[in-house]
Amino acid sequence: MKHPREYRGLEVVILGLARSGVAAAKLFHQIGAIVTVNDKKERSACPEADELEALGISVVCGYHPDSIVHEGVALVVKNPGIPYSVDPIRQAEALGIEVVTEVEVAYQFCRAPIIGITGSNGKTTTTTLIGLMLDAGGLAPVVAGNIGRALTEAAPEVTEENWMVVELSSFQLKGTTAFRPRIALLLNLYETHLDYHGTMEDYIASKAKLFANQTEEDTAILNWDDAVCRSIIPSLRAKVMPFSMKEALPFGVYLESATDTIVYADGQGAVHKILPAKDMGIPGSFNVENALAASAAALRTGVAPEEIAEVLQSFHGVEHRLEFVRELEGVSFYNNSKATNAAASIKSIEAFEQQIVLIAGGLDRGSDYMELLPTFRERIKGVVTMGETREKINRIAELAGISRRETVDTAKDAADAVSQAVELAWKMSEAGDIVLLSPACASWDMFPSYEDRGRMFKQSVHNL
Repeated sequence: MKHPREYRGLEVVILGLARSGVAAAKLFHQIGAIVTVNDKKERSACPEADELEALGISVVCGYHPDSIVHEGVALVVKNPGIPYSVDPIRQAEALGIEVVTEVEVAYQFCRAPIIGITGSNGKTTTTTLIGLMLDAGGLAPVVAGNIGRALTEAAPEVTEENWMVVELSSFQLKGTTAFRPRIALLLNLYETHLDYHGTMEDYIASKAKLFANQTEEDTAILNWDDAVCRSIIPSLRAKVMPFSMKEALPFGVYLESATDTIVYADGQGAVHKILPAKDMGIPGSFNVENALAASAAALRTGVAPEEIAEVLQSFHGVEHRLEFVRELEGVSFYNNSKATNAAASIKSIEAFEQQIVLIAGGLDRGSDYMELLPTFRERIKGVVTMGETREKINRIAELAGISRRETVDTAKDAADAVSQAVELAWKMSEAGDIVLLSPACASWDMFPSYEDRGRMFKQSVHNL
């Protein structure tokens, strides 16, 4: 796309009134574009509409009018979650009108070098760690995107003295054209979001757009242990810096097997110790993997290994990501509501050595969840299921030989359902056990977001 200032006096359509859409609408309005915002939700569910209309921005709620995209429109900026199959996007494509996401718009304004982080799992924890590490190194990071501020709100304010640290989804990246991060991280790739992308090939291609505009001056950080990540390497122009839990690397960050220590190989023959994995402030091998990736990014910006180590020791996690809630009569409760796919749930289960009573289930995206079976057999004491996938996951538990199984009454509202699930899990557990909310599914069948699901779980635990 052109620089947003070139849309002065031209029509720009913003699809979606979420945080990113509101920020984009304000930005284009400020530079003199003729802005229309359209959201399929009813007006009562769009509290931001009044604020935008007070600024002189046209807002249409409740449906997508046939005329919302027409020949006079110069650009469409879509909310990342809106599928490309909706009529306004199809109309734009038929008319040859460019469709982008907020990431592309923000990039045009951003004067700071960008660190972009994507992957199926671990994005938020890794992004948070990078922000903390750069802050420890005095590099003035601004964390934005899926966490922190909207990109189009933050990007015009940063300078060359900052680093922009950005968590990015496949939905956001699919709608980019010129976006170029100085440092790009691909953490892992698992089968997920196929209801949006249609095929795994499209999902991978969308993630890979993170590297599309990088040059030899940039850095691509990839998971050496992930076969799909490694398959992308031959197509990259950027300098590749891998990380690995399994292999000693000549250049990169890896877990030294003999000492279980995070180390950095500088490519010149020297290996620098960062931190023993056991000294990290957050549990789980998947968080060690996140730490490897974050350390690689921080090292490329010049942060010292000892500053990285201090952050890894003091950081105790992000809300809804293996978050300790409380201990009650010897039973520990953990909130991992962000585990929206089976791979994420498996990793969270494997973070513990204790017996686990698992609360799982949610939006049905068509998976059979058979990948959960080995982990269920080895690690799970009892299962409480809820949501659209309750019977599927209950069936996996049955195949795994788990006799303690309960299913939550689907007639209950969301808060009551979570409360019932917590009570059932509590009754199954005994001193020394873990009760773990790790749904393996998205939340949208019952909850507005995984955050709401996690908050309800925590409230129910505290009400026991």
